[in-house]
Amino acid sequence: MSSLLTNSAAMTALQTLSATNKKMDITQNRISTGYRVSTAADNAAYWSIATTMRSDNKALGAVQDALGLGAATVDVMYTALNSTVEVVSEIKAKVVAAAQPGVDRGKIQSEIAELQNQLSNIAASAVFNGENWLSFDSANAGAAADREIVSSFTRTAAGAVSLQTTTVEITGTLLIDTNAANAGILDQDRSAAFTFAGTSVTGISLMDLDISGVSDADFSADMERAVGLVDAVLSDITDAATNLGAIKNRLGLQQDFVKALKDSIDRGVGQLVDADMNAESTRLQALQVQQQLGIQALSIANGNSQNILSLFR
Repeated sequence: MSSLLTNSAAMTALQTLSATNKKMDITQNRISTGYRVSTAADNAAYWSIATTMRSDNKALGAVQDALGLGAATVDVMYTALNSTVEVVSEIKAKVVAAAQPGVDRGKIQSEIAELQNQLSNIAASAVFNGENWLSFDSANAGAAADREIVSSFTRTAAGAVSLQTTTVEITGTLLIDTNAANAGILDQDRSAAFTFAGTSVTGISLMDLDISGVSDADFSADMERAVGLVDAVLSDITDAATNLGAIKNRLGLQQDFVKALKDSIDRGVGQLVDADMNAESTRLQALQVQQQLGIQALSIANGNSQNILSLFR
């Protein structure tokens, strides 16, 4: 039935056109934002998961920064310990050379003294971001406390979050103790294994070592003990460098893992909420055609009233 009061065809065409326009708005929003789920109204479950994972990814970014800072600090200390190994090895070579009867031990001692000064400089200069793990006061609880490097952020299935840390025991890397206790590797008392001319020496350390007073008559036993003292120091430094090297390697592996983890989370979130731009562009073209047809259908439906009016002419 044709009616001037109720144009059913026009109402149907208008509803179809309105639905098409709504779909176009959604598609255009996806294209402009790049998201299939940009608000909770689009998909509450996916939006909630994506929001939580983005927040966790920012936390992992902070962990990555902390790892970078910690790795840089460890690298500085490791480099300083490596330099210390070279200097102590040089002192060892000088002491062995001084064991030869007839050499001028006073001149060799002057070289050793400069190397001892170099050890002090290395320990004092190993500073990064105000941290020095090679020279500090062992009596200061704050200075001697183990260092914790934030290395991971995790979330359990129940939603609880936790932080994991890597512990660095800096008491094992202490080279020079600024406290009178002399607990550092370089300045600790090693007199139990050292004598001069058959007489025990009290309070002798590598930093106190002085071979200028050793006579040819005593050089065999005394210089052997002196070499043993230097070798013991070298062994302790090597152990400290080995521990730091292991931590440095671990932090490097953790940095790579955190980076890969952040990338995988980004990909996972993208699969949940990102729009398929190829599909959306194709859908937009189809909706544009539907929109044009809807406008044409509405125009035809509205024209029916004019056809009725022509019957009364």
